Amino acid sequence: MASQGGLFEAEAPRPLADRLRPKSLEEVVGQERLLGASGPLRRMLDDGRLVSLILWGPPGSGKTTIARLLADQVDLEFEPLSAVFSGVADLRKVFEKAAQLRAGGRGTLLFVDEIHRFNRAQQDGFLPYVEDGTVVLVGATTENPSFELNAALLSRCQVLVLERLDAEALETLLSRSEDIVGRQLPLDDDARTAVRAMADGDGRFLLNLCEQLFQLPEGSELDTVGLSEVVQRRAPVYDKGQESHYNLISALHKSLRGSDTDAALYWLARMLVGGEDPRYIARRLLRFAYEDIGLAEPQAAVQALTAWETYERLGSPEGELAIAQAVIYLGTAPKSNAAYKALSAATRSAKSTGSLMPPKHILNAPTKLMPELGYGDGYSYDHDAEDGFSGQNYFPDGEARQAFYSPVDRGFEREVRKRLDYWAELRRKRAAASD
Repeated sequence: MASQGGLFEAEAPRPLADRLRPKSLEEVVGQERLLGASGPLRRMLDDGRLVSLILWGPPGSGKTTIARLLADQVDLEFEPLSAVFSGVADLRKVFEKAAQLRAGGRGTLLFVDEIHRFNRAQQDGFLPYVEDGTVVLVGATTENPSFELNAALLSRCQVLVLERLDAEALETLLSRSEDIVGRQLPLDDDARTAVRAMADGDGRFLLNLCEQLFQLPEGSELDTVGLSEVVQRRAPVYDKGQESHYNLISALHKSLRGSDTDAALYWLARMLVGGEDPRYIARRLLRFAYEDIGLAEPQAAVQALTAWETYERLGSPEGELAIAQAVIYLGTAPKSNAAYKALSAATRSAKSTGSLMPPKHILNAPTKLMPELGYGDGYSYDHDAEDGFSGQNYFPDGEARQAFYSPVDRGFEREVRKRLDYWAELRRKRAAASD
C-alpha cells in the first residue's frame, strides 16, 4: 500500500525516473511481447484473472512498474517487499495483513523484488499463502528462476521473461524525458545514439543519465567526446556466479564451434570486461580443443594449453593476449567431434555389455597356472606380422566388432581416415586368408 505523504511531499523534488513512471500498462515501453494484444499478460487481464508470476528480466526493464500497474488493473492491494531488506518477520506481517484484507473481501498483490535473494526456507514460506489465495505473488528477479527458485514455488507461478529495452524503446524514454522537462537534451545526433548505447538496455539508468544532462546549461550541445567527459558508461551486466556467466561462455563456445572467430573474440572481450577470471576461460578453451576440434587439428590442444600456461606466467592484462590468440587459433581450426562421439558410443557399449573378459590371446600370463588356462595362447606380435599389422581380434570373444571412431574428412583427420581404411582392408584380407 502506498505510504501517506506528508504535507509538503507534492512539492519535494522527484527523480526523473519517478516522474516518468507509467500510469498505465499501455505506457510501458519495450515489453510488447508480454503486454501486446496477444501477449500473456494482456490475455490474463482480458480474462479477468491474474495468477502468481515471476517476472524475469534485466535491470531497468520495468518489472516493478508492471507489478504495480497489475495491482491497479485488477484492484488488488499492492504490498511491495525487497528480499534484500526483508526477513521472516516482515513476511509474517504482510501475510497477516493480507488475511485481514481477504476477510473483508479485498485481495493482495505481494510484490517481492529480487526474490532470488530469499533462501529456500523463506521461499517455501510463500507456498501456503499462494495456494490458498491469500496473496497473488509477483516476484521480480534478474537471475534465471530455474537456478535460483525452489521447484515447488516455480510450479505455482508462471514465469514471464522481460526483454532489455531496445533502441526504439530507449528513444521513446528520451523523448518523454524531453517532453516532461520542456527542453531538448543537449546532445548532437551521435551523442544521442551514444547515450542509448551507454544505457545498455536499462531504462532506469538511461533516465538517470538524462537527469544529469538536464543539469547542463541551456544552449550547450555535447558531441560524443564531450558526453564521455560528463557521464560515465554503464558497466556491463555480468555476474561471474550467475546466469550471465554461463550465457557468455556458451556464446563463446558456440561461436568457436561455428568457426566465427570475430564473434568469439567479441564474447571473450565481453567476459574479460565483465571481470571473468581468465583462467576459467582458458580451461574452457582447452576443453573445446578436445571436444570440438580433436584430431582434426592436434595442435589445437597444444595452443590452448600453452595460452593457459602463458597467462599463469604473465597475468593480466598481458596474458590475456595469449588467450585471445588461442581463441583465434581454435576459431580458425578445422572442427571435429569424432573423438567425443567415439567415447560416448564406446561408453554406451561398455555399459550394455557388462563385465565381458578380453579374449585370452591378449591376456598376460605371469603365473604358471595362467598359460594352462589359455592366457596368451595364440597372440600374434604385430611387429613381427606382415605390414606390422596382425589383424587379430581385440574385442571380447563373441562380441561383434564395432566402429566407434569415425573421423571427419577435414584437417588431420582426413589422414587418420586413410590409415583406418588401410587397416580395415588388411583386416579383411587376413580374415579371408584364415577362412
